[in-house]
Parts: sequence; C-alpha cells; structure tokens
Amino acid sequence: MPRDRRAARISSARGFSAWRLRLLSAVVLVLLAALLSRLWFLQVLASDRYAQLAVGNSVRQVVIPAPRGLILDRAGRVLAGNRSAWAVTVDVGEMGQRKGQILNWLARLLHEPRSRIDQRLAGYNGSPYQGVPVAEDVPQDVLFYLAEHAEAFPGVATQVVAVRAYPHGVAAAHVLGYTGEVSAAQLTQPAYRGVRPGDLVGQAGVEQTYDRWLRGRDGIRLLEVTAAGKVVGVLGESPPRPGDDLQLTIDFDLQQQLDTTLARQIGTLRHRTDPKTGRTYPAPSGAAVVLDPRDGSVLAMSSYPTYDPTVWVGGISQANYRRLTDPASHHPLLNRAIAGLYTPGSTFKLATATAALDGGLIGPGSIIDDPGSFTIPGCAGRCTFHNSDGEVLGPLNVARAISASDDVFFYTLGYRFWTQRGRYGPEPIQQMAHRYGLGELTGVPLPGEAAGRVDSPSVRARLHARYPTAFSEGGWYPGDSVEMAFGQGGTVITPLQLAGAYATFANGGTRYRPRLAGLATDQAGRPVATFGPKVTAHVPLPADTRGPLLDGFVGAVQRPGGTAYGTFQGFPFEVLSVAGKTGTASVTGQQPTAWFASFAPAQQPRYALAVVIDQAGFGTAAAAPVARQILQYLAAHPIRPLRAAPPRQP
Repeated sequence: MPRDRRAARISSARGFSAWRLRLLSAVVLVLLAALLSRLWFLQVLASDRYAQLAVGNSVRQVVIPAPRGLILDRAGRVLAGNRSAWAVTVDVGEMGQRKGQILNWLARLLHEPRSRIDQRLAGYNGSPYQGVPVAEDVPQDVLFYLAEHAEAFPGVATQVVAVRAYPHGVAAAHVLGYTGEVSAAQLTQPAYRGVRPGDLVGQAGVEQTYDRWLRGRDGIRLLEVTAAGKVVGVLGESPPRPGDDLQLTIDFDLQQQLDTTLARQIGTLRHRTDPKTGRTYPAPSGAAVVLDPRDGSVLAMSSYPTYDPTVWVGGISQANYRRLTDPASHHPLLNRAIAGLYTPGSTFKLATATAALDGGLIGPGSIIDDPGSFTIPGCAGRCTFHNSDGEVLGPLNVARAISASDDVFFYTLGYRFWTQRGRYGPEPIQQMAHRYGLGELTGVPLPGEAAGRVDSPSVRARLHARYPTAFSEGGWYPGDSVEMAFGQGGTVITPLQLAGAYATFANGGTRYRPRLAGLATDQAGRPVATFGPKVTAHVPLPADTRGPLLDGFVGAVQRPGGTAYGTFQGFPFEVLSVAGKTGTASVTGQQPTAWFASFAPAQQPRYALAVVIDQAGFGTAAAAPVARQILQYLAAHPIRPLRAAPPRQP
C-alpha cells in the first residue's frame, strides 16, 4: 500500500477516535450536571418537604380514646360511669397462615361464636398499630390460659380498657340510654364533627342527646416504626381530655322506687281477674313520669318492660338483640313514657272542663243532670252514651262531675260545643288541649319522642287525605264531639304529655319544656353548660276557672264519692295533700287502658305524676295504686334541690 494512503487512513482513524472521545466527554458532563442539579434540588430547594416525608414514614399516630363523662343524678350520685376491664385484642397480621385456626380456638375459649369475632374485626376502624378488641370483661381463667399458652395464640393479647358502666342495672335505663359505634349516618351530621369511624358515641337516651359534652377529646400517641411497620419506640403523647360530667334532674332514690313500684303492680295485675270477663288482665306494659311543676324538671321516668344498658357494652350480641326486639317481649327498648301512645280516657276531662269554663259554655255553679245516659237529639245510628258503670248521679256541677268522673256531664259539654260551633269555633276543646301540650311534642331532650294527636275535624280531614283506605271518612259528627270530650275516639297522647298538662294546671297555667339536665361540669367541677327551665306556653286559668277544677281534683282523691277515694284511704294528707284524676280508656278488642294523673301538694304543688298501664282495667284499681305508693314515698322523702356535684378526685 502506498505510504500516502496508509498515512491518510491512520489520520482518519485518529480523527474518529477524537470525535468519539469528545462526544463521550460531553455526555458525561451532561449527566454529571444533571446529577448535581438534582442533588442541589433535593438538598436545598426541597429539603423541608422531604424531611417531613422522612419523618412521616417513620412516625405513626395512635388515638387514645377519651374517658366518657359521668352521668349523675341531682344529688351527684353516679348513674353512668366508666370502669376498667380486661379485654382480648387480636392482630391478624401476626397470625400468618394459621389465622383461621387461631380465631376458632379463641372463639371456643371465649365462648363466643366465631362470627362475632369476625364482625368485630371487620367493623374496626381504629389504628392499625394496636390490636382490635374482640371481647371485654374476660374472666380471669381465660386470661391465665392465654398467658400460659401464648405461643399457641400469636397475635392475641390482653390489655386493660375503659368500658361504660351502669352500676344500677335497669334503673333509669330509658333515660340514660347506651353507647355504640358511630353510624355512617351520624358521621355526616354536624354534631359529630371530629368523630372517626369506630368511635363510641351515645345511641339512645341522654347518652345521645348530650353526647357532645360527654364525649371528650381523644389523645394522640406518636409511635416510631420501621419501614416494615414494627413499633420501636414512643416519641411523644398528648393525653386525652375526659368528657364533661352531666348532672340530671332525676332523683335516683325516687327513680328506683318508681321503677320497682310500676313493675310490681304490672306483675300483680297479670294475676288479677277481670270481673267482667273472668280472664286475667294482660297488662303487658306501662309507664310513669314524675315532674316538678315549678320548672318542668323530670324527677323520675319509668317505662316497663325495660332493659339493662350494660348489654350494649362492647357491642350487643345477636341473641340479646333478638330478645330485645322480639315482639313477644313487648318491645323493652321503647320508652313508653315519651313514645307510648294511649287513649287518655277521663284524664282528658281537664282540657274539656277548662275550655267550657274559659269560654263561658258553663259557669262554676252550672248544673247538668245525669240520668245515667246521654242521647244525641235527632240522631240515627249509635246515639246513646252511658256512664262507664251504669251509675246515675243526678244533678252535678263541674267540680262534682270531675271528682266522680261523670261521663254524662262531659257528653253534654261535647254536644253543646258542637251545637254552638258558630260561636266557639269548630275545635274549642282541641285548642285548649293543645295549650296544655296534649297531642304535641313536649321537646323533652330525649330521642324518639312521639307527638300523638288530639282528634278533630282538621285531623280527620288530613288523615283521610293521606290514608284514604285506613280513614275512609274525613267528616266530623256530633258523636265525635261527644266521644272526644271525655277522652275517647281518635285521641292518643303520651304519659309525659299528660304529666305536663297536670303540672301546667297545678302551677297556675305555665307550661314548661320537660327538663332532664341541670348542668355540665368539667373535671375540676367548673360549669361548662347550664340547662335552665324554658316556658313554652300559658293556659288561661283565672280563679273562677281553676278553683272549681281544683276542687274536683281534690275531691276525686280525698272525699267520699271520689273515684280514687278508696285507693287513698289512710294516706297522710296532712303531710302531703293530693289532687288527681282517674281515667279508664276503652280500646276496641282489648281490656281498658288504666290511667291516673295527680299533683301534690294541692295548693302549692312540687310534684306532678302520671301513670298508665296498658290493658289493665279501671284506673282507680290499676294505675292509682302506683301513684299512691310514689306519693307516700315523697311525703316521707321530699326531693331536695339540685346541687352541683363536687370536683372529681385526681
């Protein structure tokens, strides 16, 4: 090869190598610049952000539940509190392939169905860095067994937890209510802002109504964890703030007395024979309320049958829930004092008599003759109405008609209002009943209150328009006015409404909203909220209206011929003067509903009381004995004023 050609090739090869070297150097410089730029960005511009992410990757928050506030009676005695209990917790992440076997063994050891453990695990929404409680109040022998066989139960641990405690069992159960996991619907409500899925909140009674005070504020524990999620230390903790204590207007001793007396009377009635039918009274249920007519405070409230709120602690079992919701158990979860709807019978005569005297239909001395029955003039169909026992009482004024619970007197008033509706309007009795609060929500601070209704032309028309099949006729006739005047027909009310109506009459006409809470206090005993009396309406009760009615209510209890005179024989009226009214409401296809409403002392009342027992016969024989025992108790144990509970001991 010629020397010149060889030299050209060598020169060309050297040039290509130099070019490749320069290209490679340029690429290296670009990559180095990019790396340096990224390092500068990470270490300078984004250092704060990535420092936070680094901390976040190594720190986890665990919620420390706040102890719930105490619920106290008016004297500061604990009605609902907290106690420590041993719980079994499960961390399924540590069980591996043996999860099913271990959970089956645990279910047998706890004497619980496996399905309930699975339900607790599935429904848990708390921290993943602590075990899921699957059983509380675990017996000591189970705790010892788990400790001795820990290697057979990986992921299963025991710990002390705080659980809700109701130290008096069924006492005031419907007032107190119970707690449970917050529902999805509740989480959407403003009242539950800040509550997390899985948190316990009030689900009934004052536990629900005053949950925002009782709930407290959870604490936070900061845990240091590895990349694999293993806890290696505690970095810090903010303690929980316990809930505020809630002091009720309830008097615990009176509450226990009312619960016991009502339950005992219902048990007695179930063994008593109805002389008219020869069968025992079913008496499946009843309710009673004691109010302070001076400010609307609820002193005691009972509903029977009842339940023990402790069954809800830790989650209610399916067996207990079926038992409580079984119709054969007569719905013990229903608070009949505020949601039971009953035909009022003769206790409704308070509204009719007030309307008649206030409107001038009759005067205090007006006389109506009772021949034993009343026949609607010019009527076709059911036209004649009799006294309940066929008695003939002759000439009566309004006071005597109330004390003897004469029906003919009130049949006559109902018919006169009908014939003079051009003067008095179509619903004069109904309007007065509503002023007393009958057929209306009272506003009691408890969930589930029923309004009931006072039968009237407007109610009939509304029901007919809404339910044309069930209420085939929307009209109103003379017989409807006659029936409604003595508390029959389509009128249904609650025991609390009736107690409130008689409390309103007793205090001279001021209607209060029923009051259950007095105040809420923090752990140091400082008030954080007060719940004072609230007036909702007034009833006109001048002396010439109130006087004759009061005379009739006193006569019903304290004078011969009064419907409750026999029941109250031997009562210490010199200590506590009692006024009242019996009621016996007819119910198609059932035994009558028994009522008794009263207040005491008659002149300066401190107590108003209503008692109802379903399918129990006459009010004087079935409901009045309950009231007598409660009033006799109050004569010996007057209710003291509400006093603030002392601060909690640290």
